[in-house]
Amino acid sequence: MREPAADEELIPREAARVLLLDAAGRVLLLRGFDPAMPEHRYWFTVGGGLDDGESMLDAAARELFEETGLRVALDQLEGPVWHERTRFPFDGQWYVQEQDFFVVRVPSCEVDRSGLNDVERASVDGSDWWTAEQLEETGERFYPSDLPRLLRSVSGAA
Repeated sequence: MREPAADEELIPREAARVLLLDAAGRVLLLRGFDPAMPEHRYWFTVGGGLDDGESMLDAAARELFEETGLRVALDQLEGPVWHERTRFPFDGQWYVQEQDFFVVRVPSCEVDRSGLNDVERASVDGSDWWTAEQLEETGERFYPSDLPRLLRSVSGAA
């Protein structure tokens, strides 16, 4: 994937991400693609941009519900456990995103993606549970790229 050109605008964005972990320590990832580059498929954590006036914590809970159907109380969100600044293209625009990661632990979860918005319905085509080891061994793209390390740090595994 190319870097943005010097004259391309980077749109600032804040996002809340959720590491939804099941009893086996697996993280739920969504699979999608950039509508401007449908061949660029990747796995990513639950979460998304903040609405006007929304806190990171509120956004994490809202995004979790919209993308998985799981409703949680704010005190069920651990963290933030990690902060990242990232740049990425999506649908012909470049973004620079400040994002905080939160953890939610569940025994299990059946994913309901009916709360996705139109853009998400058009660009998210799957979900699956992943271990850190599976992520390290896969040839598929996933974001953030150091997700296996992050999973180990929140699970207490070495």
